[in-house]
Amino acid sequence: MRRTKILATLGPASESEDVLRAMIKEGLNGVRCNFSHGTAADHQARIELIRRVAREEGVSVGILADLQGPKIRVAKFKNGFVMLEQNQKFIVDYSLPKDIGDTHQVGADYEHLHKDVKPGDLLLLDDGKIIFTVEKIQGTAVHCCVTVGGKLSNNKGINKRGGGLTAPALTEKDKVDLKTAAALNVDFVAVSFPRGPEDMLEARALLTEAGSSAWLIAKVERHEAVEHMDALISSCDGVMVARGDLAVEIGEEYVPGVQKKLIQRSRDLDKIVITATQMLESMITSPVPTRAEVSDVANAVLDGSDCVMLSAETAVGEYPVKVINAMDRVCRAAEQHALEMLSCQREQAHFARVDEAIAMATMYIANHLDVKAILALTESGSSVLWMSRVNSSLMIYALTRNLETMGRMTLVRGVMPVHFDSTRMPKDYVHREATELLVKKNVLHHGDWVLLTSGDHMGTHGGTNQLKVLKIGDVL
Repeated sequence: MRRTKILATLGPASESEDVLRAMIKEGLNGVRCNFSHGTAADHQARIELIRRVAREEGVSVGILADLQGPKIRVAKFKNGFVMLEQNQKFIVDYSLPKDIGDTHQVGADYEHLHKDVKPGDLLLLDDGKIIFTVEKIQGTAVHCCVTVGGKLSNNKGINKRGGGLTAPALTEKDKVDLKTAAALNVDFVAVSFPRGPEDMLEARALLTEAGSSAWLIAKVERHEAVEHMDALISSCDGVMVARGDLAVEIGEEYVPGVQKKLIQRSRDLDKIVITATQMLESMITSPVPTRAEVSDVANAVLDGSDCVMLSAETAVGEYPVKVINAMDRVCRAAEQHALEMLSCQREQAHFARVDEAIAMATMYIANHLDVKAILALTESGSSVLWMSRVNSSLMIYALTRNLETMGRMTLVRGVMPVHFDSTRMPKDYVHREATELLVKKNVLHHGDWVLLTSGDHMGTHGGTNQLKVLKIGDVL
């Protein structure tokens, strides 16, 4: 079974029931709902559809709400766009009316732009297609020279090479959307453009206040986020390597190295990591990926990504179902590579918690004994997350009664969430019922050896304190 998870963005090309169902059948594990577009009612309708179809297909599909964040943009042009020539002078000025842009100047939606830049800075517009060099600041007007010209149209984004734009990660819209996400009981909330841990802690406080325990994902898009990498990762439940805006801020040539480091540090710090942006971009209009895209996805898998994400490929592309199929095939092939099978991570570590020690002991035995699977009876999913940080060719079945835990496990590498309520059965029957459940699902068979972790007191967070090696059919 594929261990790397697939997260796909829902949009006009994929929000019909038939297409969504076909994507789930091809192996979709999670759906990204882009809160940059649509109303609360739109999101509710989509999420209800996702849950209904997943339930009918008998699988768990995670739901990630992606907050818009402080997208800094130019205002509008009189004619909708302008053509800019290299070396021409151009002004970006927040104080200008929002719809009078021309070949000489344009307004902006960010009031502090003139305070955040200085002469010599590079401003990158429309994902870096247009580049301005800042020459001087006069009041709120930022005077620039066009370094790379081209077509600039309404509302295109502005980034600053090297970071330094001080716009807060959570806008007023984001705070409202965060409450909507909490009310819809999503499994993950992604925060766009966080600068450091403070932004994530603010989001956590707002999410908790709204009554949600969804996992928080930090989208690494800013230069500052790379500089404070470990602190940012530690402040949340996972990160997304958002390579689009990140490339604009730090330079595209530095993204591969940063991606590898983000994946490794996230695994070291027991967090999940999602690799995103242009993974199968050509499949927006092509039924097959390029060879370069295949290598890109495979390398993300080999580096240890929990999840690979699709954006426009499934949101507006012509082949959303074929994209899932292609991603599934590439991930499966990469996982067969010898480097991907085993690891010695944390073998020399000292453990302060019993459940963490049990998790690591489980993975050591899993990689040194001929067993077919790992069964983990879990309440919060913590022990399962620790296990997933160690490479193995085995699937970890997270058996839990907690639907929230099931949702979070959908994007954790190598983990298959299974609903199992051990609190409703006599203690002496729990292990037998757990193994027989997976036999009934036809993923294990009588005679298979498995590892099973559990706690003396079922239904207790952090209570995992035992590990057993069991032969299915001989369990008492």
